[in-house]
Amino acid sequence: MRMKNKGLTMKPGCALLFVLLLTALAAKAPLYADSTVTGYTGIDLTVSSLPEAKVTFTQSFTVPFLRGEHFLTQDNNIKFNLKADLSPVSMNAIGEAVFTPVAFFQLNAGALAGSGWNIVLFGSDVKGIGINKDGASGGEVDGSAFDGFFGKWYAGGALQFDTGAIFPGDWNHVLIRTYHELSYMGYSRAAPGDSWFYENDDGENQNGFSYRANYVLGYQMPLFLDTVALMAETKKYLYNTPGGDVWGDSLGRWEFSAVLNFRINDWFSAALITQCRTRRNYVGLASKQEEKDVYYRNRDLDDDKPRRFEFYRVAAIMTFRLNAAE
Repeated sequence: MRMKNKGLTMKPGCALLFVLLLTALAAKAPLYADSTVTGYTGIDLTVSSLPEAKVTFTQSFTVPFLRGEHFLTQDNNIKFNLKADLSPVSMNAIGEAVFTPVAFFQLNAGALAGSGWNIVLFGSDVKGIGINKDGASGGEVDGSAFDGFFGKWYAGGALQFDTGAIFPGDWNHVLIRTYHELSYMGYSRAAPGDSWFYENDDGENQNGFSYRANYVLGYQMPLFLDTVALMAETKKYLYNTPGGDVWGDSLGRWEFSAVLNFRINDWFSAALITQCRTRRNYVGLASKQEEKDVYYRNRDLDDDKPRRFEFYRVAAIMTFRLNAAE
């Protein structure tokens, strides 16, 4: 698979194959002589108050690597994640490697390859994949089942801290984490400058780079409700669309989440997530329906008040562990 954008060439399939190869080698040859590779197999089911759902199968291998005697390095490892997910309008394969060289820092890189299809649900179009065209009633999808491929590769780093590492105790775990990622996304049918849909999003994607970051503050407890957390996440497109400032193309998007995680037993846990987000304000468009009826590139950003804050969704993620707990 080859995707091009203004002279840039990306092969997410090659990156995914590379991660798969590393995983296979790691499973056969531990990188730390005195330890063994551990594995995890699980299924996640995600549902929300929006018409969306996804099932994700995960197989991971954790390989001890560059471990030391100090508490900051005693758990050093490389973790390889292989995932396959299925939603009502898409299917994806994901490969990822996560390196922990010290307890408070992680590096990761991965790739995703997938495709989709479009359906009608309760009289509304659910856009799995396709070009976003300017139509009579706003953005209209131009695409059919599996007529193109979606690809993404990404690399990022995280800083994380658990106060329990310094002050041991079941009630001393305040969790702080920030993650920053640079990614390239592309749709094989899209020409430079074309916008496209994937997994029923807003259809404002283009082949190109983007930046994503999240910030988490949480508290872990030895209870049935074992973690509560607050998370802020932002995404910003890094490509420059001619005239994009008019509709706020490069304006950062923010999501804010409150997370409650319940540990049912060693085999099953569930997270309940309530999310709000920022949306762009436009001149002369007073309602969401008016916005929907106007193609996004024909909207004018309100420079005096470019953002508004609104409720987004409530989501639940149920995790089923299929192998014995480590």
